Amino acid sequence: MIKVAVAGAAGRMGQIVCEAVEGAPDMELVGRVDPLLNTSLEEILDQAEVMVDFTTPDTALQNALTCLGAGVHVVIGTTGFDAAPLQAELSDSTRPSANVLIAPNFAIGAVLMMRFAALAAPHMAKAEIIELHHDGKLDAPSGTAKRTAELMAQASGGEEPAIHSVRLPGLVANQEVILGDLGQTLTIRHDTINRESFMPGVLLAVRRVGALERSVLVGLENLLF
Repeated sequence: MIKVAVAGAAGRMGQIVCEAVEGAPDMELVGRVDPLLNTSLEEILDQAEVMVDFTTPDTALQNALTCLGAGVHVVIGTTGFDAAPLQAELSDSTRPSANVLIAPNFAIGAVLMMRFAALAAPHMAKAEIIELHHDGKLDAPSGTAKRTAELMAQASGGEEPAIHSVRLPGLVANQEVILGDLGQTLTIRHDTINRESFMPGVLLAVRRVGALERSVLVGLENLLF
């Protein structure tokens, strides 16, 4: 049984992650960390093997550093922070061995959308990205959109596509990549209907993060392809 703690457990994503972990036959939920629950990370670190973090950028970074110091693997769904301090922490050979996986998006379809966009990028003249999220999302552009732009630029050898952000009530998470060339366009779109769509990716990350061999990886695609 993989012993899992969830940071941001009282939030919308955190609650669903807790339910998914409790429903997984090979996992045990050992802690729910959230100020609203009056619980702290330090209280449960000695019980956890993996921490899943859906908090805020500043909190996620500090949580991850604390976990790495205690030898606890970290799966992060929070975006909008610099991961360099985590790599520096892992380069210290005196620290306990632990790994970090940061995923801008845990939906398998979204990861495929990013892969398809990168495959198309070298063959089309230009592209732009439109990302649409609920009005409670704090960062804009989204981590998924920024990761998509990075992958497309790497694949094409050109500049990153422009990103347009939309924040409206009623949305969950949607992204559209539009590529254009002479007399044609190609549209690649992923729509998230509910947050449960992220759970297969989260559970995959929890199962695999321990085998990453003291590293910080960005992107669920590292576990899929």
